[in-house]
Amino acid sequence: MISILAQERLLGAALGTIFTGVFVFQQRKDIYRSISDTQSQFVPQSHQMREPVFRKKSHLGCAHLWNKAVDQTFGPVIQALSSRGW
Repeated sequence: MISILAQERLLGAALGTIFTGVFVFQQRKDIYRSISDTQSQFVPQSHQMREPVFRKKSHLGCAHLWNKAVDQTFGPVIQALSSRGW
């Protein structure tokens, strides 16, 4: 059975975590809003909608190269563990 002191500490940690999460979320929201407001003042409306730097095709290419590199790097380790019954 958990003692009352441990329950109080657990409750305090949970409430502190929740409070910190809400505080950080609000701060980030305010920062992003201020950045957006500042950018809208300096950027003309015609230039706000830009094309993404990377297209979907290049994302898929990067993902494929990443997966290939991981397979080549960790392939021998996985084979060794598989041969041992892991």
